[in-house]
Amino acid sequence: MPLHPLEWKVVVDCADPHRQAGFWAAALCYVVEDNSAFIERLLARRAVSEGRLVVVRGRHAWRELAAIRHPADPVDADTGTGLGRRLLFQAVPEPKTAKNRLHLDLHVGRHRLAEEVDRLTHIGATVLRTVDDRGSHHVTMADPEGNEFDVQ
Repeated sequence: MPLHPLEWKVVVDCADPHRQAGFWAAALCYVVEDNSAFIERLLARRAVSEGRLVVVRGRHAWRELAAIRHPADPVDADTGTGLGRRLLFQAVPEPKTAKNRLHLDLHVGRHRLAEEVDRLTHIGATVLRTVDDRGSHHVTMADPEGNEFDVQ
């Protein structure tokens, strides 16, 4: 049986998935997924309860899930779910307690590094440190919930 590349998404555990989705959509210039039409159909069939939902920007959304996707990638028209590059944020009860074992690197180039760090700080990130090591020059930052990422 031949092997085929697998589809994937990165899932990030967090306290507030909608805040995280908003931050990362702005950081990456991605789009927050809109599942409201799908949710409305589920509500009409009584397949989901209002208790599992919140209203975000005037539309129903999952209380414990929010996703962002690359704006050029395809979308499932039935559910509003991205079919390409995406990040899914899911609420978990426990807080972040240690350094990430996985993080994103945002590649902007040395000529745009300071400008990008400033932009990300303005939308809610914090600078943790500047790194010059092993031929790499980057800034390690944290998102609004403390998840580390690098800008290089």
